[in-house]
Amino acid sequence: MAKYRLVLLRHGEGAWTKENRFCSWVDQKLSSDGIKEAQNCGKHLKALGFEFDLVFTSVLSRSIQTAWLILQEMGQEWVPIQSSWRLNERHYGALIGLNRAEMALNHGEDQVKIWRRSYDVTPPPITESHPYYEEIYSDRRYKCSDVAQDNLPKAESLKDVLDRLLPYWNEKIVPELRSGKMILISAHGNSSRALLKHVEGISDEDIINVTLPTGVPILLELDEDLHPLGPHQFLGDQEAIQAAIKKVEDQGKVKSAEK
Repeated sequence: MAKYRLVLLRHGEGAWTKENRFCSWVDQKLSSDGIKEAQNCGKHLKALGFEFDLVFTSVLSRSIQTAWLILQEMGQEWVPIQSSWRLNERHYGALIGLNRAEMALNHGEDQVKIWRRSYDVTPPPITESHPYYEEIYSDRRYKCSDVAQDNLPKAESLKDVLDRLLPYWNEKIVPELRSGKMILISAHGNSSRALLKHVEGISDEDIINVTLPTGVPILLELDEDLHPLGPHQFLGDQEAIQAAIKKVEDQGKVKSAEK
């Protein structure tokens, strides 16, 4: 029997996800499909009888909006939400805004997979000449963060994401779990992958093959030492979930017509 249980998910599809662009720290709302994904996630969690006590999100709108829609569908709008930049998506540096399929055509699918999925490879950093630099670093949400704006990342590997996420996990989320609260974490593809890597002890080599679809809840069941009792479970129609995973994996491939 699990001592602790929590639900983790990647937010619903965002506008740039639909356009197959690296969104990263650019603040985007959910697409119409992403709204439906979040609503369906909430309906499914309600049908399974989940009752949350606390929700954690990043400071990016697509993460927060997903949490709102899930709680609304569950009739649990009153549940407190805590947001932190430490749950943000991985900072893709100079790759922000670029189309993944076009990059695969120009740089090769293997290189794009390394940039997207590897553990310790950092993309080129964003510079002040980047079209989204000012939008990101002048955003006042980061004036409220626990680090100086000058110390915010300019590019990250998955290892970097885990390094900035772990203090928040250990100091904020774990104590709430240990107090007996049922936790929902509405995060991003890479912050969720980093957390799974830590909790489940996934190797540096194997994490490249871990892909998370948008809007699909993941159940983690942990023992008293916060070790997993088994592998994470995707909740929902398994055939549809596998199709959604393949859709994410195909984002970094050259389109058939261009091959």
